Amino acid sequence: MPDNQARLDDITNTALEAFKAKHAVRERAIQASREVIRGSANAIRAIHRNELEQAKTQVAEVGALVAETRDLLKDHPDIYFTGYTQDAQKEYAEARCVYAFIAGEDTPTPQEIGIETPSYLNGLAEAASELRRYILDSLRRDDDSRSEELMRLMDDVYNVLVVMDFPDALTGGLRRTTDQLRAVLERTRGDLTMTTRQRRLERLLADHDAKP
Repeated sequence: MPDNQARLDDITNTALEAFKAKHAVRERAIQASREVIRGSANAIRAIHRNELEQAKTQVAEVGALVAETRDLLKDHPDIYFTGYTQDAQKEYAEARCVYAFIAGEDTPTPQEIGIETPSYLNGLAEAASELRRYILDSLRRDDDSRSEELMRLMDDVYNVLVVMDFPDALTGGLRRTTDQLRAVLERTRGDLTMTTRQRRLERLLADHDAKP
């Protein structure tokens, strides 16, 4: 008679070892994803403080974590394509793109930074939205030297995203993110237009008052 108990014991032990190994990989991926999200947020804060060297270092550290996670999960696509990993990639893409926009560098591609296209495009949209904060902060410092340039960048990003007319299951909810960017873009354009007109009026009044 077959020894079913022995076979069941083997099945149990094999399954336990497989689950233990996968669990360990999953736990490390979750930890790394949290570190990526936190590091990306810190890099963006540094960019808004115009601490670009610090931001560059932080972005590089985050990029190493993203690459580590990708390598860790290369044999575990069921874990790789869960939400937390893709969310972390999106935050990294946002940080990379915000840095490129403000530092005046070429916009990185998803292939160059090693992430999936849906995560990249959603991160790109959020990076464009972050430019609103940079523009408004600059205007509060009476610095409008880059406002038009950054507005054009926001427009350019929106024009890329709006043609990605595919189901959310493929794009990771990109349509909603694009709609949010459009709203941010319109508000920013309105704020910039109002500020520009106000300053033009102030200059005209100052010139009038200066006349004898």
